[in-house]
Amino acid sequence: MKNSPLSLDRTAFSVISLHRQDREEKDYWLTKTPHERLQAVETMTQVLYGYDPTSARLQRVFEVTKRA
Repeated sequence: MKNSPLSLDRTAFSVISLHRQDREEKDYWLTKTPHERLQAVETMTQVLYGYDPTSARLQRVFEVTKRA
């Protein structure tokens, strides 16, 4: 089975203190490029809000005005 970017490895599990977790999480994200960080934010936005960038579009507004 091919891993998708949203796949979850359920075999990886550890119990650590919250202070250590915060430090490890920060260290992890500092190893990523800014582009990878933005991709992660976009993925989390899509998961949390059900946002689909392929179907979401700006509303087009057309207005006719009469000039003097």
